[in-house]
Amino acid sequence: MPVFDYTGLTPSGKRVRGSQDAENPRKLREILKSRGVFLLEHAEGSEDRIGGGTGLRREVDLGQLFRSRISSMELAMLTRQLATLQRAGVPLLESLTAVVEQVDHPRLKRVLSDIRRRVNEGSSFGNALKEHPKVFSDLYVNMVRAGESSGNLDLVLEKLTEFLDSQADLRGKIMSALYYPLVMLVLGTGVLTFLFIYVIPKVTAIFQDQKRALPLLTRILIGFTTFISNPINFLLLVALAVLAVVLFRKWKRTERGHYRWDKLLLKMPIAGPTLRMVAVARFAGTLGTLLASGVPLLSAMDIVKEILANRRLVEVVDQVRTNVREGDSIAAPLKRSGEFPPIVVHMIAIGERTGRLESMLESVSDAYNRQVANRMRALTSLLEPLMIVLMGLIVAFIVFAILVPIMRIGQGFT
Repeated sequence: MPVFDYTGLTPSGKRVRGSQDAENPRKLREILKSRGVFLLEHAEGSEDRIGGGTGLRREVDLGQLFRSRISSMELAMLTRQLATLQRAGVPLLESLTAVVEQVDHPRLKRVLSDIRRRVNEGSSFGNALKEHPKVFSDLYVNMVRAGESSGNLDLVLEKLTEFLDSQADLRGKIMSALYYPLVMLVLGTGVLTFLFIYVIPKVTAIFQDQKRALPLLTRILIGFTTFISNPINFLLLVALAVLAVVLFRKWKRTERGHYRWDKLLLKMPIAGPTLRMVAVARFAGTLGTLLASGVPLLSAMDIVKEILANRRLVEVVDQVRTNVREGDSIAAPLKRSGEFPPIVVHMIAIGERTGRLESMLESVSDAYNRQVANRMRALTSLLEPLMIVLMGLIVAFIVFAILVPIMRIGQGFT
């Protein structure tokens, strides 16, 4: 059933826009009329078009532009609803119909309508999902395919829901931990920039008019503010900063540069261990979820390799996959790489020996997710006083650089 983007009028004369699935334009008009909306314009939607296309003229809907991205929370809710319907014994096609009517997100509604159409035409659920790679990852598609082939689609969807929830929760904890320091950094930088460009030059101009020898701190402050308040110098600094960022990103986009940078990140004192914890939690959680859903080990390793953001760790997982294909275990090449903590390697080895690899991987993922959350809280609590101390030192430098010559001038008048 196609999905139409429409523009209509309410009885009060207010223009409304939205998306609605209907068999044809006449049915669309009837549905909107039952809601008290008079149809003005309509066009059949598509997945990639955010807010309209050929055949429909309308103003840019900023709300839909911002809502075009489908969040992991919305995807988890959709998966949970499908799992509930499948567990209740509702046929897949009816489950998709119910979910399409429930979803409010315009783009997600269009995607689900297309998936329902493909399933109705005889395609498998996994193949229909594969047609929308921007919404459903390889992990999602392969797990659904495994659930379809094993007849346990409801269980696989439940595991997917748990996995998406855990990933969203971890991402939320990291972002919430970084939010306050970032806000403090931005505000502090803005305040200091205002002081150095507009306030301090007016104060230090008084000292320069006195024609007296100034303390070292004051001379440093005057020199810095004179340099930074000059528009040419300021633009030069901005240009150099932009150039440095552009050159760094260009270098990082190369295979060699990206690999070296990722390898360096893992060796950094504070960021390195944290990034490693996040990667281990993602590796173990994803691999455990895939194996528990019936995805073959080599295919699961391919998927896990793609979700790791660090090229060095991707190289390790790729080597592990090669060794496993040749008959080796998972734990042995992980241990040889030296990139995975010994406790993780030990637990994976135990899981392989006892046949409980999936549960061991889930335990590793849970443990490292908790460690990441605790570490982020600790870093946040450490960053706050450090930023306060840093700001205090800068303010103290400014105060002393201004007060010392003022006191000398006062003594000269006594």
